[in-house]
Amino acid sequence: MDGIGSLLKETRESSGVSIDEASSDLDIKAEFLLNIEEGKIGCFKDILELKSYITNYAKYLGLDSEKLIDSFNEYMFEYTSKIPIKEIERQATKEAKDEANKVVSPYTKKPRKYSSKYYYITYIIIFLLVVLAIIWSIKQITIDNHTANVISYVEFEG
Repeated sequence: MDGIGSLLKETRESSGVSIDEASSDLDIKAEFLLNIEEGKIGCFKDILELKSYITNYAKYLGLDSEKLIDSFNEYMFEYTSKIPIKEIERQATKEAKDEANKVVSPYTKKPRKYSSKYYYITYIIIFLLVVLAIIWSIKQITIDNHTANVISYVEFEG
């Protein structure tokens, strides 16, 4: 960002434009323009707003705004990335090679979270609950070998 800011500052000074003049022409606070020239991006809450300021400032000074924005985007990518891309690619390649050369045995496999007994017991309990629900519903429908009415039932003598 320092390179972008210094380029803007040098261009402005070589053009003989004061910071106040640029500020009034662009309708951007002079403080913002100074922060851009000094590379202080932390002063801006919104990156899109900062990009807009840089674009307008570059156009005002007669610079290639697209080229400056590309440089800004590259800077922001490097600034916000904690791990360089090359390091990520190298680590991914290394892990892929390690996985391909890995010998699998019962001792190197990842342990299961639950044993198979746990799953069998769970399935048996679910099965028993379903069977009990079916039996209970059948008992509710039939009373003394007669089908009950939905609202009430009549007891038959016989």
